[in-house]
Amino acid sequence: MSILFISDLHLDGAWPEISEQFFSFLETEASGAETLYILGDLFESWVGDDDDDPHKLRICQALRALTDSGVTCYVMHGNRDFILGDEFASRCGVSMLDDSHVIELGGEKIALMHGDTLCTDDAEYLAFRSMVRNPRWQEAMMARSLDERRGFAAKARDVSRDALGGKPAEVMDVNQQAVEQAMLKLGVKTLIHGHTHRPAIHDFHLGSGMGRRIVLGDWYEQGSVLRWDGSQLTLENLPRA
Repeated sequence: MSILFISDLHLDGAWPEISEQFFSFLETEASGAETLYILGDLFESWVGDDDDDPHKLRICQALRALTDSGVTCYVMHGNRDFILGDEFASRCGVSMLDDSHVIELGGEKIALMHGDTLCTDDAEYLAFRSMVRNPRWQEAMMARSLDERRGFAAKARDVSRDALGGKPAEVMDVNQQAVEQAMLKLGVKTLIHGHTHRPAIHDFHLGSGMGRRIVLGDWYEQGSVLRWDGSQLTLENLPRA
């Protein structure tokens, strides 16, 4: 049985075609897998486990159907859905993963990350990340009404889009030194991450040997999935019907 890795779906009611592809993916490829890893930004935004948005509830129901069928599913926080909590995990039947997390495939240790902490050249984003990941900030945010939180999320998305337009592409990508430091610290030669929306496999010198960084793609134009078939990892695009 296969093990699948995806990230950066950014599911939102405004883009139903992405959600429909995700539902199809869960009912077909994922249903035959042993494990599904979602490495952040499953949702375009998440303002709390008490969100009663019908679209998000449908996504949770689809994940629950998958896990009830026997497929193990792990979810990592992304930079868009960093408030996903225990109630969400319980409702969907998934387990939340810390960023970063190390697994073993074929006898090799492999690190999983969302990837945003590796973008160390983007000081503005890292400052924002530090603020919103602070437990006190999150407690204060969750004390607001649901409508207020939705308003904050919408404004934050607009600010993010404006900021992206003014930043050089290399600033928004990972920093190679940060990548190597993280991998050496974790004791791995392979790293899988998302966040940058730049699907690729990068081989490079790491310490006294070679390292590999596998970047998952987003789902804006097509699906992107990394598949472990028991012997190798293959990065694939899933065409949209």
